[in-house]
Amino acid sequence: MPERPQQVVVNATPLIALALIGKLGLLQQLYGQVTMPSAVEAEVFAGGPKGIGSTEIREATWLHAVSLQDPQRADLLADLDRGEAEVIALAQELDADLVILDERLARRHARRVGLTLTGTLGVLLKAKQVGQVGAVAPLIEQLRLGGIRLSDAIVAEVLKLADEV
Repeated sequence: MPERPQQVVVNATPLIALALIGKLGLLQQLYGQVTMPSAVEAEVFAGGPKGIGSTEIREATWLHAVSLQDPQRADLLADLDRGEAEVIALAQELDADLVILDERLARRHARRVGLTLTGTLGVLLKAKQVGQVGAVAPLIEQLRLGGIRLSDAIVAEVLKLADEV
């Protein structure tokens, strides 16, 4: 029996962060097809004044927006923004193999319901491990220069795992 394709659901922050440093394509290289809930697509396209990532996401044929079958499932996560809540709800609906999510509270909710997680830095680390990028430290620096806030402790752990300290 053929294996089903890996189900990966992504939130807006990792999409925007990876687009900011020109590495959005890593998602396709690492995971093939990637899914985002409709609320995440709307959030990225709303984009604020800079609109970071909106063009790249429109052009990413491997990235698909999906509406929730049961939108009320996301309503139960009222302490999260709509995109984060829909990521968790969609991941549950799809029985996702992986959720790419950065925000601490959303990650806590995702863990509580048994979802497997990574974040933007986890994607960069995996990309290094499989030879898609040479080093993560310069990419982390680009993220920080672009305004992405990253915990010093998490950065230190990722650099250690990447064997860059």
